[in-house]
Amino acid sequence: MTKKTIILIGFIILKFALQYILLSPEYDLQRDEYLHLDQAHHLAWGYLSVPPVTSWFSYLIFLLGNSVFWVKFFPALFGVLTLIVVWKTIEVLKGNLYALLLGATCIVFSSLLRINMLYQPNSLDVLCWTAFYYVVIQYITTEEKKWFYIGAVIFAFGFLNKYNILFLLIGLFPALLLSEQRKILTEKKLYLALILGLILILPNLLWQYNNHFPIVHHMKELAETQLINVDRLGFLKEQLLFFIGALLVIFSSLYSLLFFKPFKKYKFFFASIIFTLAVFLYFKAKAYYAIGLYPIYIAFGSVFLSEILKTGWKRYLQPVFILIPLLLFIPMYNLAFPNKSPEYIVGHPEKYKKLGMLRWEDGKDHKLPQDFADMLGWKELARKTDSIYAKLPNPAKTLVLCDNYGQAGAINYYTKKRIKAVSFNADYVNWFNLDVQYKNLIRIKEFEENNTEFKETSPYFENSKITGEITNPNAREYKTTIFVFTNAKVNINKRIEQEIKEEKNYSK
Repeated sequence: MTKKTIILIGFIILKFALQYILLSPEYDLQRDEYLHLDQAHHLAWGYLSVPPVTSWFSYLIFLLGNSVFWVKFFPALFGVLTLIVVWKTIEVLKGNLYALLLGATCIVFSSLLRINMLYQPNSLDVLCWTAFYYVVIQYITTEEKKWFYIGAVIFAFGFLNKYNILFLLIGLFPALLLSEQRKILTEKKLYLALILGLILILPNLLWQYNNHFPIVHHMKELAETQLINVDRLGFLKEQLLFFIGALLVIFSSLYSLLFFKPFKKYKFFFASIIFTLAVFLYFKAKAYYAIGLYPIYIAFGSVFLSEILKTGWKRYLQPVFILIPLLLFIPMYNLAFPNKSPEYIVGHPEKYKKLGMLRWEDGKDHKLPQDFADMLGWKELARKTDSIYAKLPNPAKTLVLCDNYGQAGAINYYTKKRIKAVSFNADYVNWFNLDVQYKNLIRIKEFEENNTEFKETSPYFENSKITGEITNPNAREYKTTIFVFTNAKVNINKRIEQEIKEEKNYSK
């Protein structure tokens, strides 16, 4: 085993360890994770919220026992694979051991630790961006046509994971056109690879067509409710934070792509990052959408710095570039991860607020970062709902109807599918079981000052009452209320069918 291999294994072990250490057991899973895990029980070629790849990993997690360990393992694995791809890219660019150490350190001690903390499509998205760029570099270096087909498979897999990877092509294509590498576009096998990629994503495209392109509705809703609060200047500021310890390396990569002779044939990567960021800015994208851009530039920058810091007094700067990401990780450790209790954060909000971490998607500041608040209260909700469900005279004919996908997914996850909660929100609108004639209703309702649930629903049942609520004041779902309605007077299935139809028509 070579020295390089031993060092790489050390970084891999460190990366896996950090992903588990940085998450306090006081927190539950995050709301999106529950939805993704529930997709394992409803496998399809597409969903209203995401493409299908996440559901495949959710099914694998389910087969492995559905424990939190495995939920956290896969995003950590994607982070480790991103590290390995950057390592291999540095080797392709003929970087020395110092370049490998610098690149690996910049990748490990970055915001990828936070991205890889949550079971969402984002970790795999970053991996697919990095791997695709790696394939481009491999083709430019070797001109072997096999890389066209490998790239097509990686892009298709990335597309089936998160449509965000389309922005990679949107930024890369004009950069290639303006460079000497435009000759790639004349290669016949490139178009055969494009056909292969299209065949691989075709099932999802057909699903979108058959379901009236819900992605269009999803993006419109996202633009109206979340992206409207995105500030373009804030977007650019956040780009600096993702790899703050590697900023000098990334800026060095941009310089090297313009002026470093060994990188002449990769010069179009300079234009590619400019075009891609410009497109993200135009669409007012969330800042983290662009995070997949940077790992490959860390590879370029690491190789360049390893060359210019080899001799003379400059070699004494080598440890400085290694220490910067390590030293800047210290404040990140104290602020960016849910490794401190919610009570501590609420009692010490100053630094969190200064960094904008208390600002949620609604554009307002709250007591906790949104991701942290989204990791509280779920076990409490599931436990109380399960207890109520068990006491009903006919639980098998009880519908558990939630306001949002987080509530439904958490109840289903923690009750081990004993309860099959649903919602008119997100993918759950397609997962109602109307073969059961429902007699009772457990209604999980988000907190409202003037709640009209009794007024709206009581007339359809003989009995109604409030049986509990989420009492954790730090949870985003604080005061979410559990209503119970029993002995239906009418056929409530018809009302449910009408609601589903209206929701789907709205989505169209």
